[in-house]
Amino acid sequence: MEAGAESVRYEEEYITNSRNMKLFTCRWLPSSEPKGLIFLCHGYGMECSIFMKDTGIRLAKAGYAVHGIDYEGHGKSSGLQGYIKDFDALVTDCSEHFTGICERKENSKKLRFIMGESMGGAVVLLLHRKKPAFWDGAILLAPMCKIADDVKPNQFVISALTKLTRIIPTWKIIPTPDIVDLAFREPAVRKEVRDSPYCYKGRPRLQTAYQLLTISLDIEKRLQEVSLPFLLLHGGDDKVTDPSVSKLLHEKAISSDKTFKLYPGMWHSLSRGETAENTEIVFSDITKWLDEKTATGNAKLERELKSGNDALHTDSSGKTILVE
Repeated sequence: MEAGAESVRYEEEYITNSRNMKLFTCRWLPSSEPKGLIFLCHGYGMECSIFMKDTGIRLAKAGYAVHGIDYEGHGKSSGLQGYIKDFDALVTDCSEHFTGICERKENSKKLRFIMGESMGGAVVLLLHRKKPAFWDGAILLAPMCKIADDVKPNQFVISALTKLTRIIPTWKIIPTPDIVDLAFREPAVRKEVRDSPYCYKGRPRLQTAYQLLTISLDIEKRLQEVSLPFLLLHGGDDKVTDPSVSKLLHEKAISSDKTFKLYPGMWHSLSRGETAENTEIVFSDITKWLDEKTATGNAKLERELKSGNDALHTDSSGKTILVE
């Protein structure tokens, strides 16, 4: 167990989406009032409660309320395992759940951060596109802005499979290398993923592969639209998503507050799958960035509240009036 994990409260809950499907959600809460809210978006074939447990505990120990959701067809949620019929519907599920939490009275003044790894990074970018001014920042770990050439079928195969998608969308016939071996550096983590009934290890289903390819191409074409503050992290030896496109995202995004860190020698899965030493480096960078953004954001909120209070004046009858 992560040191200090006993000070973190963990809770689970099933919700029902607009398509009447049950989705698994979870949260890690700190022992004191949260400094901010963090919403986790897991990768393809993964889930939140087990595989992202270490992330949730680390960030809750740092003082943040951390919320996760298993997408349709992933983890403990309803749906055919590993099947993504409509990526937009998946993003909408996340958006509705996350914004609902943000809009609760007790959270109305807390900063809101979205964090995604691999395919979850694509989800984060699309959540931002849905509501460009809603989120206070994003943490992107090896985001799926482009599928690396090493794992992408050639153009002839893509063309043939695209036609088959209309006929047999759920079939598992996409010819790809073993992603588990490519993504996770530590053998013990690879074994954990292979042994978990909640992680999908089969070949990508036709419709799923088509959705992932389409979304990654769309994101790659619209990198310049990213305007929120973000921390972008990528392993230099990543063979699943392309580090050069993360560099391009950092260069093209119109955001004036953006940080890119490339870790030489690290693999694809940065939050879980690296050596203990490397994992400490990654989370040290994440918590430092979060704490800086939270301190700046809270100071700004305090100034705005003070400015609003200074504009109010109480007259002799006790009535509060606005001073022009």
